[in-house]
Amino acid sequence: MKRIYFIGIGGIGMSALARYFHSRGVAVSGYDKTATALTNALTAEGIPVHYEDDPEQAPRDADWVVYTPAVPSAHRELEYYKTNDYPVMKRSEVLQQITESSFNICVAGTHGKTTTTTMIAHLLRDSGYGCNAFLGGISANYGTNFWSSERDVCVIEADEYDRSFLRLSPDIAVVTAIDPDHLDIYGTAENVRNAFAEFAQRLKRSGLLIRKLGIGRELRAEHMWQYSLQNDSANIYAVNITMSDGGYDFDLVHPSAEISGLRLNMGGMHNVENMVAAIAVAKALNIDPEKIRTAVASFKGVQRRFEYIIKQKDLVFIDDYAHHPEELKALINSVKTLFPQMKCTLIFQPHLYSRTRDFAQDFAAVLSRVNKVILLPVYPAREQPIPGIESHTIAEQMDGADPVIMTKEALLAWVSETFQKDREREFGEVIITAGAGDIDKLVEQIKERLTETK
Repeated sequence: MKRIYFIGIGGIGMSALARYFHSRGVAVSGYDKTATALTNALTAEGIPVHYEDDPEQAPRDADWVVYTPAVPSAHRELEYYKTNDYPVMKRSEVLQQITESSFNICVAGTHGKTTTTTMIAHLLRDSGYGCNAFLGGISANYGTNFWSSERDVCVIEADEYDRSFLRLSPDIAVVTAIDPDHLDIYGTAENVRNAFAEFAQRLKRSGLLIRKLGIGRELRAEHMWQYSLQNDSANIYAVNITMSDGGYDFDLVHPSAEISGLRLNMGGMHNVENMVAAIAVAKALNIDPEKIRTAVASFKGVQRRFEYIIKQKDLVFIDDYAHHPEELKALINSVKTLFPQMKCTLIFQPHLYSRTRDFAQDFAAVLSRVNKVILLPVYPAREQPIPGIESHTIAEQMDGADPVIMTKEALLAWVSETFQKDREREFGEVIITAGAGDIDKLVEQIKERLTETK
């Protein structure tokens, strides 16, 4: 294998694969629609990227062509390679080939999987156990979504979109959540559950299933542990949880041993639960408890997962990838628990017209729980508009939070001119940006406006 070309190389999963092959001396290049911090990072690492759908710029000597399902079928470069009989594969097919002979820890779930995968990979790396990591987010500890190791163990975020995770063969499978999502692909909630049950059945013989307590009774395995935040019906759970300085101290109960004095330096009670799942994997690999304790304390989180952008006494700014009602509920609950006296303003960019349509009522109910909501227009991603579906579809069903729909430009002006002037200073205020579209491009600009002095 001498040259691989990636169509959609700036995607979080695609870029991890690109980095994997680049690290092994393969000539890697790719196309993406727009330049981002991630594509700029790839270019800086020596991976050329271009931004025009132009077959003339696509390498003729590619041994493999890898594409993401998010790329439209009418993409000219993709059509060229298919017409000319190049080996064209989806990202999931390539990941399947990479992991056929390795020991695989695969983390699936409609939410929580990126943070949990990154936690597991960090515990294995920090403890000296070692792993190859294919992450769906950028690790704050290492500034990347991929790293390699001489140990033939892969930690993989198993994506349910397009049923990609059904190509993997886990030795350890972790399932964090099974909520209705990607109904444009699955059609019904039952089909989502059935796909996760099939994922669990892909466990290798003698493999271990680690699932969150209370979800997916369809998920069966000969060897299975259940984890929970603090329900003692589970095999592994947290106790003695206390909050301090935006993080958590807790102890962990496991059938073989209790690990005391754990410290997680990131917000969100749901992230304590995610760490419980990660520690369960570390325990299954017999990693020393003291090394686990040290690794947990050094975990810095994942970019855009309850990420503190500003953390002051009277102003907290958090950015989060939450784009499903259940994720927003966990985010809001955590903020209210950590900062109970502070007002909360949430800026939300709905992701996909189909998801906005399918969950408008659920979004409205969850968002109504904060003090103020600003909705940006729907981020279409791979979809064409659906008549009558826009951000007002959510706003019209909200009962509270005084929702306002704004453009990005209007939002930035509002932060400078209205929020800064009117925000609560005595008890403080939390401002949150949430969504899976391009809202992250506004974070630095919002931060600048929040910290500017007049």
